[in-house]
Amino acid sequence: MPAALLEVHHLRVEFPTRRGRLLALDDVSFTIAPGEILGVVGESGGGKSLTGAAIIGLLDPPGRTAGEEFRFAGARIDNLPHEQMRRCAGAGSARSFRTR
Repeated sequence: MPAALLEVHHLRVEFPTRRGRLLALDDVSFTIAPGEILGVVGESGGGKSLTGAAIIGLLDPPGRTAGEEFRFAGARIDNLPHEQMRRCAGAGSARSFRTR
């Protein structure tokens, strides 16, 4: 069985508001194997685009992720500096991602 290409564990997205913290996503987890396609469906405003933006580091402030762990081709990416994540987000393969 091939190793996972993308692993998302316990993704949580929060937005601070005047009334406290708004929890937009809570405990989203999934794994995608090489060659596998994941389709995400749901109603408008359900968090589909927010999930993708959070994984690749494109959340607009004041949104923030908390408690998550993302791995791409086995390498942890949720703790990369913003500039390195930006360079890697468009990498064409797992190999190019790890070498940048």
